[in-house]
Amino acid sequence: MGSSSSSSSKLLFRQLFEKESSTYTYLLADISHPDKPALLIDPVDKTVDRDLKLINELGLKLVYAMNTHVHADHVTGTGLLKTKVPGVKSVISKASGSKADKFVEHGERVSIGDLYLEVRATPGHTAGCVTYVTGEGADQPQPRMAFTGDAVLIRGCGRTDFQGGCSDQLYESVHSQATHDYKGFEVSTVGEEMQHNPRLTKDKETFKSIMSNLNLPYPKMIDVALPANMVCGLQDLPSQAN
Repeated sequence: MGSSSSSSSKLLFRQLFEKESSTYTYLLADISHPDKPALLIDPVDKTVDRDLKLINELGLKLVYAMNTHVHADHVTGTGLLKTKVPGVKSVISKASGSKADKFVEHGERVSIGDLYLEVRATPGHTAGCVTYVTGEGADQPQPRMAFTGDAVLIRGCGRTDFQGGCSDQLYESVHSQATHDYKGFEVSTVGEEMQHNPRLTKDKETFKSIMSNLNLPYPKMIDVALPANMVCGLQDLPSQAN
């Protein structure tokens, strides 16, 4: 991951935080393009106005509101964004079973201007988790960044006991690439997590044992968040078609 606020000749990147659910939202834009097209990854309904204020201040045009998976700890902001910014498209994996304007699968690209994100399937926390990775090549900003959602947490990983979760699948996903902050860190790298993450450094059988014995309470927002997020956060906005 990169810093919480950075830009290159092309990429503008901002890392935003929603403290109640400890969720990071990411803003990316191609500032070299005349339209300054932008996207948000994992927006939260409670911080939509904050995000849009920043987008307007920076003179960006929001094109996509994307989710890494169907969240259980907060309501996605994609529904509200669609009502406030005409033309914004919601994006989520086809495997999620959720509603959206655009469904993505492993290997596909989502483009803003001359920049793109590569979609990588990383199921395990949920059946529909994906990681979005910034583009490869001389014309794409470096170093590359991976937005893992809840598949990999800094010094941890997402739970696997609901929403089609599977610890065996998650282990394979995160060891093919390696993010919520529950421990006070803002950024990490693939190599750092593979070396220091107390769960991911274990062999598969030990990892599966750890995950099956977490005994975590269900997220307090799950009964509200899951139904809303399955319809792109539009549950309470019936007049809005998705």
